[in-house]
Amino acid sequence: MPLLEEIKRRNVLRIAGLYLVGAWLIVQVAGTVLPMFGAPAWLPRTIVVVLAISFVPALIFAWVFELTPEGLKREKDVDRTESITTYTSRTLDRAIMALLALALGVFAFDRFVLAPQRAATLQRQKSEEVDTARKEGRSEALVESYGEKSIAVLPFVDMSSNKDQEYFSDGIAEELLTLLAKIPQLRVISRSSAFSFKGKDVEVPEIAKRLHVAHILEGSVRKAGNQVRITAQLIDARSDTQLWSETYDRPLDNIFAVQDEIATAVVTQLKVKLLGAAPKAKIADPKAYGLYLQARQLSRQRTPAGFEQCIALYQQALAIDPSYAPAWEGLAEAYRRQTGNGRRPLDESVRLTRDAAGKALAIDPDFAPAHAGLGRIAMAYDGDFASAARHLEHALALEPANTDIIASAAVLLASLGRLDTAIALDEYVVARDPVNSVAHANLGFFYRSAGRLDEAIASSRYVIDLSPGYASAQFQIGMALLLKGDPAGALAAMQEEPEGWRVIGLPMVLHALGRKAESDAALTELIRTQEKDSAFNIAYVLAFRGEADRAFAWLDKAVAYRDPGVSEIVYITEFANIHSDPRWEPFLRKLGKAPEQLAAIKFDVKLPQ
Repeated sequence: MPLLEEIKRRNVLRIAGLYLVGAWLIVQVAGTVLPMFGAPAWLPRTIVVVLAISFVPALIFAWVFELTPEGLKREKDVDRTESITTYTSRTLDRAIMALLALALGVFAFDRFVLAPQRAATLQRQKSEEVDTARKEGRSEALVESYGEKSIAVLPFVDMSSNKDQEYFSDGIAEELLTLLAKIPQLRVISRSSAFSFKGKDVEVPEIAKRLHVAHILEGSVRKAGNQVRITAQLIDARSDTQLWSETYDRPLDNIFAVQDEIATAVVTQLKVKLLGAAPKAKIADPKAYGLYLQARQLSRQRTPAGFEQCIALYQQALAIDPSYAPAWEGLAEAYRRQTGNGRRPLDESVRLTRDAAGKALAIDPDFAPAHAGLGRIAMAYDGDFASAARHLEHALALEPANTDIIASAAVLLASLGRLDTAIALDEYVVARDPVNSVAHANLGFFYRSAGRLDEAIASSRYVIDLSPGYASAQFQIGMALLLKGDPAGALAAMQEEPEGWRVIGLPMVLHALGRKAESDAALTELIRTQEKDSAFNIAYVLAFRGEADRAFAWLDKAVAYRDPGVSEIVYITEFANIHSDPRWEPFLRKLGKAPEQLAAIKFDVKLPQ
C-alpha cells in the first residue's frame, strides 16, 4: 500500500490537524489568561516550546497505535477486518470542527472584548504617566511607555569579606552602563538615576516603574587579591522574573572581557539588532584600572578634598598605564571642577584641563567624553562657541545617546539663543535620567528663559521633591513668580532658598515689592560677600533694578574676571530691562554674541532615534 494512503488510513493527518488546532487554542488562551494572574513571563513561552516539541511524538503515536473497542493497541496487532479507523476518522473530523469553532470563538472574544479592555488599560496608564510628567515639570511630549529594549543598571553589591571594595563594585556596574549606553537601539537610564536607589529598600518592579524601564541589570562583585567573582542577572521588571544569570570567576586581567560578555548577553536577551559592531570595554593595566575606579568615586563627592585625592589617584594610575585615555579624561574633569570651586587659579586650571583632555585624544581620537570636556572649556571659559560646537558635535557623533554630552549641547544651544532645541534636548535627558535633580533643574531654568513659567515652577518644585535644599531651586521658583507678577510669592520662595542664591535673589524681589531701602541693603551685602565670584549675577541684579550704567560696569568686571556666567548672557531674562539700551548689542558683538554672530555658528543636533 502506498505510504500516503497508509498515513491517511491510520488518521495521522487528522491527528496532526487536531493537534495543531488544539495547540493554537491552548497558546491563545494561555497568552490571554496567564498574565491576568501575574504568571511569570517564562510560563507561556515554556508552553509553546513543550507543544512544539511534542508534535512529532504525537504523530509517531498516531502511526504506531490504533484506537479499538478494546482500547489502544499497536497497529500491527489489529486485524484489518476488525479495524474501525473509518469510524475513528469521522470522530476526529467532528473533533477538529468543534475545536475550530471554539478557536474562532476565542479569537472573536479576544478581538472584540478583551482587546478594547487592554487598550483602555494602556490609555489609563498613559494618562497616569502624563499626570506624573506634569508633576515633574516635564512636557507631555517626552512621556514614554515602557520600551521593550530599555534597561537600568543598578550598582553592584560589594561582597568582599571586608566590605572595602565598593568603589570596585560600583565601578564595574558603571562601566557596564557606559558600555550598554553606546548602543543606540537600547534605551539605558543614566547613572545618576540608576544609582539613586543604592542602599534603599525598594523592590525591582518599583524601581523600574520610577525609571520607566522594562529591564533591570543587577549583580555583585567579590574581589580578593588578583581574583574577582562577578555575578550578574537580567530581570524582566514587569513580571519580576529572571531572564538570564551568570557567574564569572576570573583573574583581574580578564575583567574587561567579562564586561564585554555581560553586555553581549544583555543584547542577546533583549533581542537588540546591532547596526554596527558591539562596543568593547577599554582595556587597561588591572592595577591602574583599580586606581581609576577609586579616583572616579572620589570625584563624585564634588568636594575640594575629594578632587585633590582623586587627582592624586588618577596620576598614580597614569604613572602605571599612561595610555589609558579614560584616566586622562577623568583628570581633565577634576581640574575643570577645581576651576568652579576656586581651589586652583583659573588660568592654571584651564591649562591643565586642556592638556589632560588633549592627551586623552592623542591616545584615542574617538574618545567622546574628552571632546565634550574641551567643548565645555571652550564654551564657559574661552567664550568660543564655534570651537565648543565643533567639539560637542564630534562628541555626539561618536556617542549620540550620551546624556552628559547631550546636556552640555543643550547649554550651548541655549547660549546660542536656540532655546526650543535646548529644551527638547533637556527633555530627552530627563526622560533617560528621570530622578536626576540636576537635569530637572536645568530644564526648569530653560523653561523660565523661554517664558514657560508654569512648567519652570513645576520642574523646580520636582527638583525640591528629589533633593530637598537643592541650591537655586527656590531661586528659580521665585524668579518665575516675579515674571508672573507675584512678588509676594517670589519673596516667600526666595526666603526658603539656601544662603548663596538667596543673597542674589533678594535685591530683585525687594525691588519689585517697592522696598527700596531693603533692596539696596541686600545688594550692598551681595557685593560685599560675592564681588569676584558673582560679578555676572550682580550685573543682572542691577539690570533688573533698572540701573543700566552700573549693570554695564559690572558686566565689564565679569568679563575681566572670566566669569563663566557670561556665556549664558543671551538667555538670562533678568537683563531684559537693558536690551533696548544702545550699549547692549555693541557689548554682545564685542563678546562675539550678537544675534548675527550666534546665528552664523553651525551647530546642528538631532535627538537619537
